[in-house]
Amino acid sequence: MNDTPYLTVDVGRLDRNVHAVAVGAAAAGLDLRPHAKTHKCAEIARRQLDAGAVGLTVATIGEAEAFAAAQPPGGADLFIAYPLWVTEHKGARLRTLAAAARLRVAVDSVEGATRMAAEVRGVDIDVVVEVDSGQHRTGVPPEDAGAVAAAAARVGLRVVGVFTFPGHGYGPGDARRRAAQQETDALAMAAQRLRDNGIDPIVRSGGSTPTIEYAGSDVLTEIRPGVYPFGDAQQMELGTTTADDIALTAVATVVHRTGNRIVADAGSKILGADRPAWASGFGRLLDHADARITSLSEHHAVIEFDDAAVDVGSLPVPGDQVRVVPNHVCTAVNLVDGLIAVTTDGTEEHWPVIARGANA
Repeated sequence: MNDTPYLTVDVGRLDRNVHAVAVGAAAAGLDLRPHAKTHKCAEIARRQLDAGAVGLTVATIGEAEAFAAAQPPGGADLFIAYPLWVTEHKGARLRTLAAAARLRVAVDSVEGATRMAAEVRGVDIDVVVEVDSGQHRTGVPPEDAGAVAAAAARVGLRVVGVFTFPGHGYGPGDARRRAAQQETDALAMAAQRLRDNGIDPIVRSGGSTPTIEYAGSDVLTEIRPGVYPFGDAQQMELGTTTADDIALTAVATVVHRTGNRIVADAGSKILGADRPAWASGFGRLLDHADARITSLSEHHAVIEFDDAAVDVGSLPVPGDQVRVVPNHVCTAVNLVDGLIAVTTDGTEEHWPVIARGANA
């Protein structure tokens, strides 16, 4: 018996989700490079690679180091999808990584490219230019990608293409489709600007879990979804997954009940505190579709049920366990040292979260 709260993975559902996206990517002629910042787990990375992924995406050098160490020497193929500002120490870490794995890194400015070249020029590293396709976070305007790529090439970096993250696809209504179209348009323009500067954009990388349904395979060569092995409450609300496909939940114990309101022992320190403006709560209960988490403290989740939808007498009572679907699974996983994976025959395995806290 595991003490609550803890994160558990339904391995059957996980494998089904991993297989479905791998098959879809292959059918569209797209390379699949999943974003491992979601699960930070070597066992899940292995399943993704075995299903056909060409490599992994990570967000930090620390995550890259963790996954490189978990695979045979020379076996890892990693993309740090972040416009690194490469200090002397980070340069040394990148050089060590490049000796242990195939490595791709990102720039989004002439200054960033110059700084990177000062530390890794001549090292076997691929470079891609980040493009802003509408989220307005990092990345250059598509029309400026050629200038950045040319500057990077002049200082000795091997530029192989462009990438973007359509993060503004995390939204209700038509946001997913619109963001995917903007991604396609931005990458098409950026790729042409590289060609105009004599650089062949063999990598044109994009895609997120909400937008891969609409990925423009006539322009993109690669997609990098992260959340899809697990799903989460955000994806349920966006319509990219259903309760039947949710593979990760937080198991929590009810510690209090008043009428149609219960409190469980999974607060923000197990679920994370993310709640976008369009979300209907701080998470869902997998087995009670009408319930919403209306507030979170560090160790309390306040959960309310719709009076009109349920028989109050049938609600969970103190001592009962509930399965909570976090709003944002990436932040939830980063809060634990390991996942309790339950296989199809009911066997429990402990899967370490090897890149937990690897934020630098």
